Amino acid sequence: MARKRPVVAIDGPAGAGKSSVARQVAEELGYVRVDTGALYRAVGLVALERGVELDDGPGLGNLASELKLAFVEGPGGPRLQVNGSDREDDLRSQDVALAASRVSAHPEVRGALLEAQRAMGADGGVVLEGRDIGTVVFPDAEVKVFLTASPEARARRRLRDLEDKGTETTFEEVLAAMQERDARDSSRAHAPLKPAEDAIVVDSTEMSQPQVVARIAGLARGD
Repeated sequence: MARKRPVVAIDGPAGAGKSSVARQVAEELGYVRVDTGALYRAVGLVALERGVELDDGPGLGNLASELKLAFVEGPGGPRLQVNGSDREDDLRSQDVALAASRVSAHPEVRGALLEAQRAMGADGGVVLEGRDIGTVVFPDAEVKVFLTASPEARARRRLRDLEDKGTETTFEEVLAAMQERDARDSSRAHAPLKPAEDAIVVDSTEMSQPQVVARIAGLARGD
């Protein structure tokens, strides 16, 4: 059955601006925004807290299956609740980001979260951001965008975000962590990070955020 409104899939590497762009695109279109990366961060966060080894695929898959994950609207947009508790602010550290990259490499984890992601966007009128939305989660998405930028530009953006949250780090540390994650995400055997064959690649290195938002919203409207 054809959807009345499209699914907008925004994939891309860490620091490309997916979260802020997806939020603004959803606001402009009146769509729901789903941050699928937050689901993997939640698994990574709880794994770290419970001492589950990050190379234990079956154990992490069981953990992902047990978690109750739901987005609840908050003052700044949707916030992820994990087992009934708001954990949104705990998801944004570099340690959790690296843990998310490691747990997302396991087919058991991706399988456990796949149906939840599909259910969130089944009716359309949704903007989903992640790393395999257009290739695995919604290969039939009406709009597929691969949002990227140079590693240096992405590291600068990520550094600003961390500094705004009071995290002390350096550009070199952020860049190294980002390059490590890029290598892991793009080389994993299951659902590697790559553009869908029919995705439109948007390089935001020299673009302002309003320009990126206008480009993607225009694609969704068929401009």
